[in-house]
Amino acid sequence: MGKQIIVKTLILFAMLGTGLASQAQVQVSARTDTNRIRIGEQVKLILSATVPDKGAGNVVFPQLPDSFTHWEVVSRTGFDTSAANGNKVFQQTLVLTSFDSGSWNLPALKFDVISNGAVADSAFTDSLLVDVGTVAVDTTKAFKPIKAVRSVPWSFWDYWLYFAIGISGIIIGIGLFVYFRSRPKKVVVKPTAPAVPPYEVALLALRQLKEEKLWQQGDVKQYYTRITDILRAYFEQQFNIPALEQTSEELLQHIKPVTILNQQRDRLRDLLTIADLAKFAKLTPTPEEHERALSQAFEIVEWTKPAVEKAKEGNDAGKTEGAGS
Repeated sequence: MGKQIIVKTLILFAMLGTGLASQAQVQVSARTDTNRIRIGEQVKLILSATVPDKGAGNVVFPQLPDSFTHWEVVSRTGFDTSAANGNKVFQQTLVLTSFDSGSWNLPALKFDVISNGAVADSAFTDSLLVDVGTVAVDTTKAFKPIKAVRSVPWSFWDYWLYFAIGISGIIIGIGLFVYFRSRPKKVVVKPTAPAVPPYEVALLALRQLKEEKLWQQGDVKQYYTRITDILRAYFEQQFNIPALEQTSEELLQHIKPVTILNQQRDRLRDLLTIADLAKFAKLTPTPEEHERALSQAFEIVEWTKPAVEKAKEGNDAGKTEGAGS
């Protein structure tokens, strides 16, 4: 029993010794730049801790809330570090203000000493007293009237930037107007009409196809492809129908406005139908159908040729009469 008492006593003295050593190693202080302010004015609270370069742990500064009894924290600085006499000095400045008149106490602040990841000891500053006075008002004097609003004289230099922007915009606008007005206009080159009429080109191509005898050589698909391509190119050049880009049904719909061409609608439908079957359904038409397809192509072109010639002659006659009158 006596041995246990002795061991506990030694442990207690060791702990007290460690605490005293920590307090001896770390020195903390708090001070203000003044002890008297008027209500709404500011006072600086300067916190500092002096720690040996070696042998002492880290120091955690007190964390004041943004508002506490009679005081408000306006701003906080970072930690300034300096060295003196083998010690490190850490310092932080807090700017405080108060809107309550009276003598108010700044409480003692706690600094924690951290060693080996745990709080080894704590150190406290002294409390501080700051007087917050009111503004003296002479109640013997009468209230002064409110001053009228003063008008500030106009100055060019207050608005020079707006003038500069406006003048620059006007100059840029005039420059763009002159540039686009004086720029030479692009000459639009009109496409020249082909020297050979489209129907003659189509008839020549059909005759050449007839001489090549593709279907007799077994190239049936190429034979019908050539027939339909010749007709589509003819429709596109002669009647402004985008025939080369349309399906057979679309082409039959677009020829309706062209009266002379619409009259060959049934013949054209038969030709396009058998051509599509030969090209896409691998149908092998009879020799009579081969010859009839080419014959229908000649008839469609020949049927539309007189109307084109007549329209052209009528336009030329109209222009001649207009020039003579």
